[in-house]
Amino acid sequence: MEHRYYNSFDPQCKTPFGAVPAGQEVTVRLFLPPGQSCWAPLLLLYEADRYAQPAAVVGLEYDHTAPDGRRCLRARFTPPFAGLYFYCFQLTLDGARRRLLRAPDNEGRLLAEGGMWQLTVYDPAFATPDRFKGGVLYQIFPDRFFRGGGPRPCPAGRVLRDDWGGLPKYQPDPDGEYRPNDCFGGDLEGIRRKLPYLRGLGVTALYLNPIFEAHSNHRYNTADYNRVDPQLGGEADFAALCADAARQGVAVVLDGVFSHTGSDSVYFNREGRYPGPGACQGPQSPYYRWYTFQHFPDKYSSWWGFKTLPEVDETDPGYRDFICGEHGVLRHWMALGAAGWRLDVADELPDVFLDALRRAVKARDPEALVLGEVWEDASNKVAYGQRRRYLLGDQLDSAMNYPFRTAILDFVTGGDAALFQRRVLEVLEHYPKCACDVLMNILSTHDVERAVTRLGGEPMEGRGRPWQAAHHTLAPHQYQRGAALLRLAALLQYTLPGIPCLYYGDEAGMTGYRDPFNRCCYPWGREDTGLVEFFAGLGRLRQSQPLFAKGEFIPLEPAAGCCRYLRAGDGRAVLTAVNADADPCTLALPAGFAPDGGCWTAGGWDAAALRLQGSSGVILTGSWKRLP
Repeated sequence: MEHRYYNSFDPQCKTPFGAVPAGQEVTVRLFLPPGQSCWAPLLLLYEADRYAQPAAVVGLEYDHTAPDGRRCLRARFTPPFAGLYFYCFQLTLDGARRRLLRAPDNEGRLLAEGGMWQLTVYDPAFATPDRFKGGVLYQIFPDRFFRGGGPRPCPAGRVLRDDWGGLPKYQPDPDGEYRPNDCFGGDLEGIRRKLPYLRGLGVTALYLNPIFEAHSNHRYNTADYNRVDPQLGGEADFAALCADAARQGVAVVLDGVFSHTGSDSVYFNREGRYPGPGACQGPQSPYYRWYTFQHFPDKYSSWWGFKTLPEVDETDPGYRDFICGEHGVLRHWMALGAAGWRLDVADELPDVFLDALRRAVKARDPEALVLGEVWEDASNKVAYGQRRRYLLGDQLDSAMNYPFRTAILDFVTGGDAALFQRRVLEVLEHYPKCACDVLMNILSTHDVERAVTRLGGEPMEGRGRPWQAAHHTLAPHQYQRGAALLRLAALLQYTLPGIPCLYYGDEAGMTGYRDPFNRCCYPWGREDTGLVEFFAGLGRLRQSQPLFAKGEFIPLEPAAGCCRYLRAGDGRAVLTAVNADADPCTLALPAGFAPDGGCWTAGGWDAAALRLQGSSGVILTGSWKRLP
């Protein structure tokens, strides 16, 4: 086995684990092979994107010699300011100066070229809302969940369908344009009526895709930020939903689409639907300064080139005040009961806007959630050439956790437990602990394939909508495989740090590739009842174990295709073990853990020997005592 000089995941090498608040002392330890000597060992700490000179150089001193003869060198340092840092080591070995750099497996190696370890240093005052921790999120595409309020008016340009459960429109109109304007009639009252069902799943918070007036079924082309879309209901319906949800212990989080509006909107009014004047009517419009015209009125900046989605200038003081001001959009909906915001395309919201948004939300309710759509590692993201500072304490509380989604789905279909563990630990190391506690852990969303389809169906491989429509329904053997693997994935999703977010209908076995097939109607009366009960059981597990709110994550050594870890705290622990391999796997219980009979399973296992069959998993609850 190759010698381990340093691995930041190992508590022998770095304490405390992960991100630290400014002013917190950090200790690192290097381990030299027996008999190896080095001179002038140094830790080199760099500010992100400033690599010409280190921000700090710290000498390492002899600490002790391990029983196996390894010599330990130690350095202590205290980062004084919040920021993103990277570090490596410099050693002089046999008269030559060498660098100890981070290899892809996070191990330190003497390399000519390589990476560095990340150290996130955040504001000591950074805190995230406790009300969400330990709970379960449920994402709803409002038009497709449940009809509760009866027939509602259908504005011009939309089509109200009467075939609940039919395949959404996916073909272009005769003029060649694809318009997602077919609506099935789901509404806010329907969500309110289904709150008992959601509570039965253990749901403690709802994330609603956009509810504001917009002339599409997805409503990401906002027409009026201050009005509920008439097909969903009105302000009274929203207030009633929030009030009833709050009485049942459920918070409501809204989708904030603030990087662009619709062209067919009060603000832009390209189609002339509104009395105006919108920006398209000229500089006399109060909204004209929100947009950037290269040639008035037909050439303007738009989101990813879609002319129906004109971009707004979030640095414009008028727009910023309209959204974040004392009488702005954020506070208006929070006054009606909204408990937080998921920010669409957070990468495209500038720092000055995110700073103002957080201040506005937290001024109204410090326990409100500010969650960003970020597909990559949100702690070190570079977007449009700019290093972002989402998680240092003055912008987001946390982010949608696409990195965990990738890690989970790859693991249950491929079985590389060591890679899965590294991917999980990398996120937990880079994000502040309070941000990890409210990570939005997803398997499906409105932007990606349904989990059952991703796990059991043919790979999409860039195929278009006609192919996706033809393969929307899985063959029985595909569905059985997808549902079995979804159970394994959910064991991980519900027990890793963060908040599991269940995309509406995943628990019922809904299938579908990408937009619009992942946005079908909930199949009331045709659910996979076994799958529904499985997810309800996981919800009950989270309700029964307070340690899921802030409990420690303790990784255990992977065994072949089996990953396992503990969530522990206050003398209790939950052990999760998932075998993604085709062959059985026999595991030893971790030292200090004593099962007490609480058990949730997916697939076969033998309790006497903790023997997992191929493609199976188990969650055990018990007492926990940390041993030396």
